[in-house]
Amino acid sequence: MVVRTAVVGAGTVSRAHLAGARNNPEMELVAVCDLDEDLARERAREFGTMAVTDVTELLDELDCLHVCTPVQTHFDIARQAIEAGVAVIIEKPATVTAEEVEQLQALSREHDTPATVIHNHLFYPAVRTARELIDDGELGHIKSVDTLYAGLTPPDQVNRGSWVFELPGGEFEEGLPHPIYSLLGIGGWPERDDDISAQTVLSDHYEEDFEYDQAQVQYVSEDGALCTVTMLSGTLPQRLHVITGSEKSLVVDEINQSLYEVDEDYTSSVIARSKKSLDVSLAQVTSTLENAKSVATSRLDDSWEAETETNSHCAIFDGFVDAIEGDADVPVPLEQSKWTIRIMETIRDAAKPRPEADGTETADAADGDDAAEATADAESVSTDL
Repeated sequence: MVVRTAVVGAGTVSRAHLAGARNNPEMELVAVCDLDEDLARERAREFGTMAVTDVTELLDELDCLHVCTPVQTHFDIARQAIEAGVAVIIEKPATVTAEEVEQLQALSREHDTPATVIHNHLFYPAVRTARELIDDGELGHIKSVDTLYAGLTPPDQVNRGSWVFELPGGEFEEGLPHPIYSLLGIGGWPERDDDISAQTVLSDHYEEDFEYDQAQVQYVSEDGALCTVTMLSGTLPQRLHVITGSEKSLVVDEINQSLYEVDEDYTSSVIARSKKSLDVSLAQVTSTLENAKSVATSRLDDSWEAETETNSHCAIFDGFVDAIEGDADVPVPLEQSKWTIRIMETIRDAAKPRPEADGTETADAADGDDAAEATADAESVSTDL
């Protein structure tokens, strides 16, 4: 079966989808769609396909639609496609609210039409290896997962487009699904909504009215693991997962795709402490050699199979074709996306000023407003003088 495919949204991220659909031997790239006709034509020329401006004109011809538009439009486009019997691959985050994801879940079941979301960091080679070790029971019972994503984009920078400024955390918020779904995919989903807590900080001053640029989330997974993710902007980049099990632990570094196993007590002696440095160095060297081998292989072997091993987007596309054909589950279930957005909603709530019982804001927020008013008054007096 050849899956007839189109991409709606011709912005930056569409290139990964267009390339994947073009290169996948089980997909036929039919068209790229965008309201900006010039941009649609530019992408169409780049990837050798047809340009259109109205996605509804395509639905009767498609088996699969890639949704790469701004998040505020995801729900309506995905809904139309699913109701037409067209499977959807939705860029993260799937929708603005968890309620919208639940509606897409219901529609997907009602129309027996698969839907998945691009949680591509879970398909990085080192993360895939870690998940396989967890699933195989190599770590024993997972006690905790601690994820650190530092160096995320500040709220006032534009990577995806000016539409991000409609989000409470701006561009910073646009990047939060990656660390959140990574934690969910490694540590498991929360048992219930009440298990999720969040803290936020607005650590810098911006011309736009953003609510936060740092965030931390904690929850207890269904299997009793303590899960934490810390997300920071304005720092040097780090992407680390520390996974602690009853038998052994893992440290996964997404940046250099290294994986380090902790399978002995390094605190037992001075010699053991010294051995840890050697073991960490060996793990780094081994990971570097494996990464170099993967890069060399991908350059020499341009097959789709090789691409799915190194390209996380293509790994999802490949798995989704199997789901469309009925041979497998979707690579990323909508349930995982629902929890991702539930956590983001918790973060947004934590960033809002909390009202007191009498309807006023908390003391900290009120003090901040009073300080701002006092500063404005002082500036006014200074100007008048």
